[in-house]
Amino acid sequence: MEATPRIELGMEVLQTSALPLGYVAAISTTILPSPLLSFAVRLWKHVPAQEFRDVMARLASGVVVVSARVGNGYRGLTASSLVSISTEPPMVLVGLEREAATRAAVVEGKAFNVSVLTRSQEFIADRFAGRAPAIDTRWQGVPHRLGANGIPLIEGCAAWLECRLVQVHAAGDHEICVGEIEAAIRGSGDPLILWDRSFWTLR
Repeated sequence: MEATPRIELGMEVLQTSALPLGYVAAISTTILPSPLLSFAVRLWKHVPAQEFRDVMARLASGVVVVSARVGNGYRGLTASSLVSISTEPPMVLVGLEREAATRAAVVEGKAFNVSVLTRSQEFIADRFAGRAPAIDTRWQGVPHRLGANGIPLIEGCAAWLECRLVQVHAAGDHEICVGEIEAAIRGSGDPLILWDRSFWTLR
């Protein structure tokens, strides 16, 4: 891999951990079983937050923009927590900060899209992470098209997913949103990768 030295991103913005999932009914929030919850609380009390972030920064992850629709506008954020969890049916999960406007839009609209960013889209990653000029609710200035579900897909990406929200799981200060894939489109370009708080790509 090769790095982009000028960019350094905090993992607290772009990296979330994948926590064990328990089954819940569609579009619901669950409380972790008592033994698991107790373990999670003990772990949280004994591992300093910065130490945890430093360790998670060593996990290389693809960078995506998760988008959703609310009213006549759109929401979006940069994430590195996208995980494929099933092929029959095809499903993915993404961790979204509980206070994020995008998470609220995903839950309200019961759908979200994923744009898998390429090396040439670092600036877009910064914009949706709140580290560059703000994006208005109509996404003016962001090249995009609307998916079949009416949610934006960023142009020029390595791939796109259109997802129907089927489960929501509480996970600390985040929520794990599970989506069933309704459309999967392959694009082109080298992937944008986050590792050690810098952007990288494949040679």
